[in-house]
Amino acid sequence: MKNKSSAPSTLNARLLVLTLFLARAVSTLAQAPVPTTSPAPFPGPEPARIAPEIASRTGDFASDLGKESFIILERGKHLILRESDGREHPINLLAFTKKDDGTSYTYSSNETDAWVLAFKQFSTEPVFQIATQIGPFHRQRYSVPTGSSSSNLVKPLRPLAQIRAEALAAAPPEEKGNFRKNELVELTKLDPAIRLDVRYATSTNFLGTPVYTQARAFLQRPAAEALIRALQRLKTYGFGLLIHDGYRPWYVTKIFWDATPEEGKIFVADPAQGSRHNRGCAVDLTLYDLSTKQPVEMTGLYDEMSPRSFPDYPGGTSLQRWRRDLLRWAMEAEGFTVYESEWWHFDYKDWHEYAIGNLPFEKLDAVAK
Repeated sequence: MKNKSSAPSTLNARLLVLTLFLARAVSTLAQAPVPTTSPAPFPGPEPARIAPEIASRTGDFASDLGKESFIILERGKHLILRESDGREHPINLLAFTKKDDGTSYTYSSNETDAWVLAFKQFSTEPVFQIATQIGPFHRQRYSVPTGSSSSNLVKPLRPLAQIRAEALAAAPPEEKGNFRKNELVELTKLDPAIRLDVRYATSTNFLGTPVYTQARAFLQRPAAEALIRALQRLKTYGFGLLIHDGYRPWYVTKIFWDATPEEGKIFVADPAQGSRHNRGCAVDLTLYDLSTKQPVEMTGLYDEMSPRSFPDYPGGTSLQRWRRDLLRWAMEAEGFTVYESEWWHFDYKDWHEYAIGNLPFEKLDAVAK
């Protein structure tokens, strides 16, 4: 016969063991590093790809007189017309007629006062003209789905040779304060998944001429290490980082400012203040596919001076927005902040602790690690 007191004793022993186990587990969790979260929300699972002809119907459109505008975007494989005031109207295909030289489509929103759109499309080419119930609309010049480099060019206010000579002869603004030691690191030496596409060393940039003498990219060491951590996050989704720019000598910032017309200065830094690029704590970048080595499509182009450059631009396709937002999520999780006017530009949190630099790339080998 079992002792009647043995059941409570066994129960107490089990509770003691359980208590000790939980205490140890809590202690272990307290000692383990807490994963860094990002101020930017995680964009969720990767959206499905859509047919090229559907993607080519997205874009920014304006009335012929320029008084009205709307965006056609894709969300969940459906096209949506978004008015300039933010109102959205899902549009559905009503009819289409195929002809030898293309296909005519009619779309409508399911509303009493419905939007009605009619346009012609040639294969997977972008739609350039749309007839609506309030008049014709045309695609904005910058809003070609595959990108138009000509839309990025600006006409310098003065001859570039003159602007460059003045910038090289000028001196950065004087700064007071105790700044950290310059620790510029060359990014391509840190991880093979970092690749370069330094447009400012070529004529493929908004000025249409090279402004760098070498295609290289540098960041201050803490920023470079944070970049590598962001890269590790992105690798799990099949992406590497394609760097367009990092540390930028001050004289180049002055060239950009002096060459850019007033309406475009929102996209360039004022040399009187210096830029975070000048301090080695800003990076311009995008994603590339690790399997194909090709850059991915974003909502807009690098260095594009248009509404598509804003980090919260609502247009494009679901996949384009997801990639843009994934990049932001990874970068902001590691101490960077996206610039409010450029989805590709990220500033590192400690930028104010470094002085403005003006050394050209060819003189950095003596100081870069």
